[in-house]
Amino acid sequence: MTSFRELHSAPFVMPNAWDAGSAVILAAAGFPAIATTSAGIAFSQAKGDHTLPDGAPSVSRNVMFARMREIAAVSAVPVNGDLEDGYGAEPAAVVETITLAREAGLAGGNIEDFDGRELYDAELSVERIVAAREAAGPDFVLTARTDGQLLRTPTSLADSIDRANRFRAAGADCLYVPGVNDLDTIRTLVAEIDGPVNVVIGLGTSTLTVADLQDVGVTRISLGGSIARAALGFVRRSAEELATKGTITFARDQIPQAELNELFGSLGDK
Repeated sequence: MTSFRELHSAPFVMPNAWDAGSAVILAAAGFPAIATTSAGIAFSQAKGDHTLPDGAPSVSRNVMFARMREIAAVSAVPVNGDLEDGYGAEPAAVVETITLAREAGLAGGNIEDFDGRELYDAELSVERIVAAREAAGPDFVLTARTDGQLLRTPTSLADSIDRANRFRAAGADCLYVPGVNDLDTIRTLVAEIDGPVNVVIGLGTSTLTVADLQDVGVTRISLGGSIARAALGFVRRSAEELATKGTITFARDQIPQAELNELFGSLGDK
C-alpha cells in the first residue's frame, strides 16, 4: 500500500468518513486514503460543529478521538484526522493532540489556526505548527489549515497565502485554505503556496469538480462534512416522504442487507 506521505506527490481524492461503516464504504470505493470529518462526527451525535451558539453542546476531544480510533481501526487505507485547532491555543495542547492522533493510528491530521471565533495570532500560529511537527515524527503527514477565508470578515487572500507559506516553512507537509470556491483563486493558491495544497469541495453551492481542481494543480481534494450532510439530507427526505405520503420510494436507494453483511463481515479481526 502506498504510504500517506507518498500519496502527496501526485493528485488524489480523500473523502471524509464519520463512523466505521462510512469509512469502510468509502475505502471500498477505491479511494487511496480517507479523512475524518468533525462535522459529520458531531452531527451523528446530535451536536453542532464550529461557530456554535453560546451554550450549544460540542464534541470533546475524548469523544472525537474515540470515533477516530474506530475509523482508523477498520480502514484499509491511510486515515487523515480532523484535529480541529489542536484542542487548545497553546503549542503544548497541539503536541498532546498530535501524540493522541499517532497513538490512534492516524496517518496524518489537520491543525487549524482558528479557535471558532477568530484567527490565532500569526506568530503563535507558526509556533503551534513547529510544535506539531516535532510531535508528529517523520511519517505523520501534518496539514496546516488557515481559516481566514471562512471568516465572516475574511482576511485578505495574500494574508492566507503568507500564513500557509510560513506554516510550510515551519514543517507542514500540506496546506489547506478552506472557503475558496473560485477556480481562478484556487489557481492562485496553487501557484503561490510553496507545497501541496488541499482543497475541499461540496461546500455551499460550489460546482467545482475533481477534474477542475486537478487541472489547476491541486494535490489533495477532500469533502469535509459534505457526504455526512448529504446522508442526513437523505434521512430527512425519507422521513418526510413516509410522514406525508406514506410511501417508501427512498428504499430503492438502500444497499442490500446481504451486500452490507458481506462487506462488513469481511473485516474479520482487523
